[in-house]
Amino acid sequence: MIIFHEREIREVVQINNRAIAVVEEGFTSLATQKVAMPPIMRVDVPENNGEVDVKTAYIPGWDQFAIKVSSGFFNNYQKGLPSLSGMMLLMNTETGIPEAVLLDNGYLTDVRTAAAGAIAAKYLARENPDTVGVIGAGAQARYQMMALKQVRNFKRIMVYGPTQSRVEQYAKEMEEMLGVKVKIARSPEEVVKESEVVVTTTPSRSPVIKAEWLHPGLHITAMGSDAEHKQELEASVFSQADLLVCDVKSQCFRLGELHHGLEQGTISRESEIVELAEITSGMKSGRTDERQITVCDLTGTGVQDTAIAVFAYDQLSARGLGMRFD
Repeated sequence: MIIFHEREIREVVQINNRAIAVVEEGFTSLATQKVAMPPIMRVDVPENNGEVDVKTAYIPGWDQFAIKVSSGFFNNYQKGLPSLSGMMLLMNTETGIPEAVLLDNGYLTDVRTAAAGAIAAKYLARENPDTVGVIGAGAQARYQMMALKQVRNFKRIMVYGPTQSRVEQYAKEMEEMLGVKVKIARSPEEVVKESEVVVTTTPSRSPVIKAEWLHPGLHITAMGSDAEHKQELEASVFSQADLLVCDVKSQCFRLGELHHGLEQGTISRESEIVELAEITSGMKSGRTDERQITVCDLTGTGVQDTAIAVFAYDQLSARGLGMRFD
């Protein structure tokens, strides 16, 4: 058994093209192989605005697969703590013996989620956006823009968040980190109307984007809704979109943005909705027109966790890192 500490993991695994490619390979396997990926198990802790998810997936032919326990406690910022935490356990696929624990405190979840956002933008966003927008100013809002910069060379970020001090800190950090101008928006509406790519990164329980704000050429990646009570997009957004994409339809119909569309009748289970794996594998097309409005609903999948965990294990092991127990 090897235990890897968060510090080691952060040093070795970065949000870069290698990590994005690994997660994309994981997505592609959903379309090309018989991946075993059970439904998410979730425990809600409503009195503390928290939840704990358990995700996993076995990809045929891989030597290991991950079981990931991830917590999101969204009042933690008031305590000076990150919202996300957790760990990943790597199992040997031949013997079933646990081989490693990745004590990442949610970092690998952040990386693979950001990578998924970049993959969505790679296939669905316009080639040369000038301005991109993000709603939310937490860790994932940072990681999403870092990953997006790997696939699109934007010049400006529009950011909106409800807490002015957090937004100001976000703007300062991202200008220094990415070398782009960051403008603080007065409303989500301003973000959507002035941006060509918008990423939502909130745990909102009511829509933060309205259909009337959409415009030709816009791409939206919604990644905050991963539970039935969460919603970032007005359900009528789906009626305005030319191309609807999600990570896994069965999962998004249960707890993503799409499930609100089902409830309100703006989509049906028979609607033309493409899974991201179908696009990464070349089975279906992404954006085909500069004026298309595209929307991607990301709820987070076990296959992303296995992909990033195995990648991290390989990189860490190659450097002789980790604490070993006989």
